Amino acid sequence: MHYLDRVPMTTSDQSFMRNALALAARGRGRTSPNPMVGAVIVKSGRIVGRGYHVLAEADHGEIVALTEAGEQAQGATLFCTLEPCCHYGKTGPCTRAVIEAGVKRVIIATVDTSTKVGGKGIDELREAGIEVEVGCLGAEARALNEHFHVYHETGRPFVTLKWAMTLDGRTGTDSNHSRWISSEGSRKYVHQLRADHDAIMVGIGTVLADNPMLNVRLKDYPGPQPKRIVMDGKLSIPRRCRMLRVKEGGEVIIVTTAQAGAERRAALEAEGHRVVVLPGKRRLIDVEELMSFLYDEELLSVFCEGGRQIHTALLRSGMVDKVVGFVSPKIVGGEALRSPVEDLGMATMDQALALKRVRWQTFEEDACIEGYLRDI
Repeated sequence: MHYLDRVPMTTSDQSFMRNALALAARGRGRTSPNPMVGAVIVKSGRIVGRGYHVLAEADHGEIVALTEAGEQAQGATLFCTLEPCCHYGKTGPCTRAVIEAGVKRVIIATVDTSTKVGGKGIDELREAGIEVEVGCLGAEARALNEHFHVYHETGRPFVTLKWAMTLDGRTGTDSNHSRWISSEGSRKYVHQLRADHDAIMVGIGTVLADNPMLNVRLKDYPGPQPKRIVMDGKLSIPRRCRMLRVKEGGEVIIVTTAQAGAERRAALEAEGHRVVVLPGKRRLIDVEELMSFLYDEELLSVFCEGGRQIHTALLRSGMVDKVVGFVSPKIVGGEALRSPVEDLGMATMDQALALKRVRWQTFEEDACIEGYLRDI
């Protein structure tokens, strides 16, 4: 595979690639369904062109860098965080522009895993006589675009589960009150996480209990609002709930089953809301069908904020990539089931799902634990 075609890289090469990665990260939350891409053009040890993919419909990072470099791109080295595209989409192929600019050498962090590219861009550059090296800071580059890579490699969106619970493992009191378990600092971080995803998803139970808006409410937030997805097998969402009334958010998609009443569906659609019917049993939506639908919608990533029934179904299906859990130093006790996940059928601790690449943070008094359930 092209992304395993690693060669020794100098400290200088790594420094220029880090510069390109920092540029790429500026496009976070704005480029989907495209990846974040950064590029720098170097000649005689000096950067003569910089660029990154600002928006999905804007020029790619390589094109921006080549434009800035101008004639200085002739005989230069291009450092690119992702394999240049070689196909026509909303913009032309970057490979042709690189070849026509007279670039002598291209250093790529990692391959583009989409079927439209998948090494074809590397082949085209090499066939044109350009020296191509792949693998400089490849792990960092792949992590930057983990949503993009998982989407194209698995045929489903990257799925993140998020919950907040008390020290005794409760997501609410027996009366189902949960505002607020976590601190203001934790909630601000959740909005940052929302902004990084293409969609926010909850079950109808969360809508009925919390009446959330499910939008990004960061000060001076310039990016697009994620789509809002509600899993509602009975189509019982209140027509006056805040999610349907508040326009400062992404499109609302209500996912239901054929058992939902046709009259109810017609009423919601007449009000301008989107209702999607998917297969399910006992009004529980088939999560594999759901993921297939979200893939077709070109949603690279989904941020699932509960409830526990959806969390459990996704964990059982093996479709969860990342978990973000907030633990608040509060104790409430109670008799009702208020854990973030239902029974997963595990009898012993050695069967537990163990997170990898775990990261710990604190927000005020809260602890935040993030980790991955599989290698990305």
